[in-house]
Order: sequence, then C-alpha cells, then structure tokens
Amino acid sequence: MNWIANYVRPRINSLFSKRDVPENLWTKCTECGTMLFHRELSQNANVCPNCDHHMNISPRDRLLTLFDNGKFTPIEIPKPINDPLGFKDQKKYPDRMKSAQKKTEADEAMLVAEGEIGRTKMIVAAQDFSFMGGSMGMYVGNAIIVACKLAVEKKCPLVLFSAAGGARMQEGILSLMQMPRTTVAVQLLKEAKLPFIVVLTNPTTGGVTASYAMLGDIQIAEPNALICFAGPRVIEQTIREKLPDGFQKAEYLLDHGMLDRVVHRKNLKEELVMLSRMLMGLNPAIKGDLPKPDSSENNE
Repeated sequence: MNWIANYVRPRINSLFSKRDVPENLWTKCTECGTMLFHRELSQNANVCPNCDHHMNISPRDRLLTLFDNGKFTPIEIPKPINDPLGFKDQKKYPDRMKSAQKKTEADEAMLVAEGEIGRTKMIVAAQDFSFMGGSMGMYVGNAIIVACKLAVEKKCPLVLFSAAGGARMQEGILSLMQMPRTTVAVQLLKEAKLPFIVVLTNPTTGGVTASYAMLGDIQIAEPNALICFAGPRVIEQTIREKLPDGFQKAEYLLDHGMLDRVVHRKNLKEELVMLSRMLMGLNPAIKGDLPKPDSSENNE
C-alpha cells in the first residue's frame, strides 16, 4: 500500500480543491449589478441595500412581511378549466403551467390571504410576476372575485398587489373576459363602502392596468415601478418620438396625477394600516401594539 498516494495526496487535494457553492446563495441586482447575499437581501425585503432598487418578491414572502407575526390564512380559489383552448406555442399550455409551478412553487399567478396587519383585519391579494409574467388568466379573475366577496363578507378592506405583463395569451378571449369580471367584482366593494387599496409593483402593464389595477380608492406604487398599458418601446416606435425620461415610471405618474403615493417597501405596512383604518373610520393604530410571538417561535 502506497501511503503517500492513497492517503496524503487525496488529503492535500481536498484542502485546496474548489468547493461547490450553491447557486442560490447570491443574487445580482438588476439595477446596479451588485452581488447580494441571499440572507441580507431577504432581510431587506428584496430591496437592494446598495441602490435601493425594489426587486421582485414572491407573494408568500411579501405576506410574511406584512401580516402580524407573519401569520395569515391562504384562501382557496376555484380552479378553472385546464387548457380550455388546447393552446400550443413552443410548448403545450399544460407543460408551460407545470414548468411555472415547479419554478415558483406556487399553483398560479395570484395568492389571496386573510389575516391582521397592525391589528387591522384585511384581505390581501398578491400577484406573482415570476409565474408566467403574472399574466391574468381565468384563475386570477376567480381570485379577485373571491377576494372581493370575502372582503364584503368580513366587512374589511381589500389590498391588492399588482405585478403583471398583461392578459394570458394561452387563454385568449377567456383571459380578456377577466377585465370586466374583475371590474364588476371591485364594484361590490364600492357598493359596500369598503376600502380597495391597490399597490402597483414593477411591472404592472397591459390588461391588468386597464382593469382592476387602476380602480383603487387609493393608488400606491413602489419606487421606480413601470406602470403602463403599452410599454415605452412600443409607444416610441408608434409615434416615432423620444419619450421623456422616467416616462411611465411611478414617480412620473405621481407627478401627473395618476397615483396618490409612492411608498418604499419598508414603509408599506405602516402606510396600509394608516390608510385602511382612516377609510374604515377606526382609531389610529398604536405603534408596537402587536400580538406577542408564540413561545414555539421563540424556541426555533
């Protein structure tokens, strides 16, 4: 037995060999290019600590940061017909759905939940841009209808986070029909005199902007969010003119009366509580008046 070849050399190689590093430990900021450690980014609610760019955040992670102690109850949404048009482009529609579900670990492009935010009962619907571009299909339409009806039943505000590339082409006219369906659902809140607060995130475009995303009693946006029907490139190619700097971004729309506020993600919870309680005629929330964490959570 060669002791040097069989023991010493492998031992030395193991000390100096390159160790495998999981790919999901670091995320590159799409705005400034800084490499961000995943834990630091998560603790900062997916906002770049270097340039303050608001990166996409999953609906579940967003709800965990919003609801008191991260506790909420997901609401079951009626599932529509699977592949009603038998649509196929580069992939069959069911295959594309399975791929999106595997990538995002979500069933569809919207999550609806109920719980308390700042001791204020709320229904929250959050759209997931990572799921097929947050496209609006029949499921998203069903989700908004369920959210509106539940808010009326519980007599509480509905907060909706929009993030979409528009209607889902794989569902054709059935997708476009969600625009009037969701508009009628929002009307239920108006008739019940309940607050409907919309938070437009980056990006919110197409048929979503042309329907429920612009029907809020209060229109809030995250900083630098793209909000439009047709994108800047399409408009420039159509009118053959250079658009102003920041055109269709949140700050530009705020200056031109399309939005009520632009709010940083870290201040969003406090803002939603303040607005909801004011619109509901409730007393202002007491800062720090939150339920104590469960003892089981402290031990983890």
